[in-house]
Amino acid sequence: MPFLQLSLTIPLERQPETEAALEDLGALSVSLRDADAETPDEQAIFEPGVGELPLWSSLVVEALFEADADRRGLLAALHELLPWLDGAQLALAELADADWERAWMDQYRPMPFGRRLWIYPWNVEPPVDEAAVVVRLDPGLAFGSGTHPTTALCLEWLDAQALAGKTLIDYGCGSGILAIAALKLGAARAVGIDNDPQALVASADNAARNGVADRLQLYPPEAVPEPLQGDALVANILAAPLHALAPRFAQVLRPGAPIALSGILRGQEEELVQRYGTWFDALAVDVREDWVRIAGRRR
Repeated sequence: MPFLQLSLTIPLERQPETEAALEDLGALSVSLRDADAETPDEQAIFEPGVGELPLWSSLVVEALFEADADRRGLLAALHELLPWLDGAQLALAELADADWERAWMDQYRPMPFGRRLWIYPWNVEPPVDEAAVVVRLDPGLAFGSGTHPTTALCLEWLDAQALAGKTLIDYGCGSGILAIAALKLGAARAVGIDNDPQALVASADNAARNGVADRLQLYPPEAVPEPLQGDALVANILAAPLHALAPRFAQVLRPGAPIALSGILRGQEEELVQRYGTWFDALAVDVREDWVRIAGRRR
């Protein structure tokens, strides 16, 4: 099914009211990118330091609508809601539909992490190798396929841990890739937590695909049963929530439990190391490309 794409170039301070207006008009999705980037490779999402303003000084806001949406009515309503807009800032285009799952599968190849862990697309049969630990994955609409440096850093960390018989907490579980990898690496139980319902669905599907559904419990943050206690924790999210969640992570981990934090941009690690140093020892920083993993142990 094709879509109608509406693009707006706006200053940062107009982002909240613009996004709200587009949602009021029935946008199926709204995404943001850097208006000053010259190439698609430069249009990565910027996640700011703790307490800093997010995103860029100038944004391109892209909203998708049904292909048969009334264009004139949509533009008229948008100008009524956002009277400061002018025609030079706005563009409409037809966006052809694509088989996104098929496109992803065509590009995705088996990938190794650490000494024994492999991530395979669900539709590729792995070779028989008793020494290999294989996770078969379909990320669906959730984050986590192993291709991003933050996920790779966490998978390599998991491969190096002694997880046999332990309970792992995966905070921000996304596709379930980290929790499932931990279970395949010997963890007795994993608890996946995510505020995105689609992530919980993707995690459940992938757990069933890997034969570990009975050992993976999935919850939104507000529904996690108490008391929650884990022997290890991995959180591949963003710097700001990692900063806020530090006391919670300290609360749910047993003494000596290992922790790995990622989703952190280079330059954000110093403040997080200081923050987590209140409860965690032996904090070590590993960098890949522009991304950082912080690992340590509960004091």
